[in-house]
Amino acid sequence: MAGSTSGLRRARLLSMCGIAGIIGPRANLEIAARMAQRLRHRGPDGEGVWGEPGVALAHRRLAILDLSECAHQPMVFGSQVLTYNGEIYNHEKLRRDLAGPWHSSGDTEVLVHLLAEHGSAALDRLVGMFAFASWDTRERRLLLARDRIGIKPLYYQLLPDGIAFASELKALLELGRPEIDASAVRDYLFHGYVPAPKTIYRGIAKLPAGHTLTWQDGRVTIERYWNPSTRIVERSAGDIVAELDVLLRDVVPAHTLSDVPVGVFLSGGIDSALTAYYLDVPRTYTLGFDAGARSEADAARSAARHLRTEHTEMTAPEADFAGALDRIPALFDEPFGDSAAWSNYLIAQFARREVKVALSGEGGDEIFCGYPRYWSRIGARSTLFNRSLARYLPPLSRFASSMQRHAYVGLPAYAAALGGMTARQIDSLLAPQWRQPDYDYLWFYRQYWREDLGPLAQLRWLDLNTDLAEGLLTKVDRTSMAHSLEVRPPLLDHRLVEFMLRVDPEGLVDQRQRRGKLLVRQLMQPRLPEGHLERPKSGFGLPVHRWLRRHPQILRDAVGRLRDRGILRRSVGSEFRRAWYLLVLDRWFTAFG
Repeated sequence: MAGSTSGLRRARLLSMCGIAGIIGPRANLEIAARMAQRLRHRGPDGEGVWGEPGVALAHRRLAILDLSECAHQPMVFGSQVLTYNGEIYNHEKLRRDLAGPWHSSGDTEVLVHLLAEHGSAALDRLVGMFAFASWDTRERRLLLARDRIGIKPLYYQLLPDGIAFASELKALLELGRPEIDASAVRDYLFHGYVPAPKTIYRGIAKLPAGHTLTWQDGRVTIERYWNPSTRIVERSAGDIVAELDVLLRDVVPAHTLSDVPVGVFLSGGIDSALTAYYLDVPRTYTLGFDAGARSEADAARSAARHLRTEHTEMTAPEADFAGALDRIPALFDEPFGDSAAWSNYLIAQFARREVKVALSGEGGDEIFCGYPRYWSRIGARSTLFNRSLARYLPPLSRFASSMQRHAYVGLPAYAAALGGMTARQIDSLLAPQWRQPDYDYLWFYRQYWREDLGPLAQLRWLDLNTDLAEGLLTKVDRTSMAHSLEVRPPLLDHRLVEFMLRVDPEGLVDQRQRRGKLLVRQLMQPRLPEGHLERPKSGFGLPVHRWLRRHPQILRDAVGRLRDRGILRRSVGSEFRRAWYLLVLDRWFTAFG
């Protein structure tokens, strides 16, 4: 949602909200309000409900300056009733082509008018991030939609003679707690998250990124509406850099749509510095660590000084692992194994003291080919010797894990570069009732495997359609919304993504020097401090293994509880590469299982 007008007072409303609703015999306003109350952190500044027989929609609102009733949600126009979470950056342009009448200046009203005039075809006109539900009172039809990249989350549950939906799993649990899906536990261990459309619960699903769901009279239709071209357009490197510069000058400032100061998460890398560069005197925020080797604070400080930002940084003391493990299950509502979630949680908490909106550099590694896997020649190490070692070594040892990944070629090799535990490790860990013979651990990646693309283009397409939405963007959404902070990733504006999909990734990667983002480096080299682009990539992951070596009993206790519950059949040591996954799984079962 953006703004509204009330008399002479102009109000802007932040878009990051929570939505919920239920269609069918169980629908009533009290249930919808309770569902929305579970999403209060997504919108602590206001609430709204709307209903008619068999329908109840709810909304939580995060406001910046005012709570004008003109922009109240759910919003009604003609036969359309809309509850919406998102930001449409081109809403003012869209408004000029619509007849009105208008009662607010925000994007919510523009969206409901577009839906009334064009139906789901309106999605092609939107520039932004969104998840919404639109109920047609005349046709008695529900439309759910999630933005192209999956920046905004959306869950749904099919009910007898109805359907329910919400921004987060926790709201749907107001209707009861379904059984745990054993296959989702396997998927979690393989990916580090539960991939869409699955959730940890049977019967509750995620709407995949770039998809719509239509429900009418019990019939459900799910369709992908975004199918970007991957046809490479041959251009010189100089032309691509010039076009990219022009596009970034339009895209990045558009994402600052707000009536309050907008912050930028600034790390020591390229993507966040690029984002800050295209803004006028932004506020930048950096999270540093006491462990100097892992901290990017010095590099971020240097970039902030060079770009003349209003810079603030916080230094995190030794990681509070116990606090992280206690908090993470409630943030994600299902097992989520990226230990960097805690660092994201801390920087969001820090920035929220001053701003309600922050821009981040998420997506740069995917569209500009910045991960080491882009220059590591995936699958090239598969030899008879490596495959033999992978087969016969103890499956949970660190060396065996490495050999298992080197044994693969094709899609399994790409999945190994992206994923968490290997299939052999999972099968050796899980108790019989949680395993399934010949389980297809690659089912999620298989949906997006493109034989028609070259190796680097295949990997980029997988990145954009799998781990990005379900892993990285989920992490950012939950950790920021826990503090009612809206985070916007301008590098995932679909116009920029579509532009980069037409750029040959071979021109972005230098296999010999083992680095990516070549064209972005060319663009930013003269704009950043000397040596900034040569820094090795570090992450925000916690030093889990160092902590476990000092506190091995914590892992032993967690694994013991998982064995007592009949989930695991064997123990692991603190050197196990994915020990954090098991710690999180234990805490999730303790809290929710």
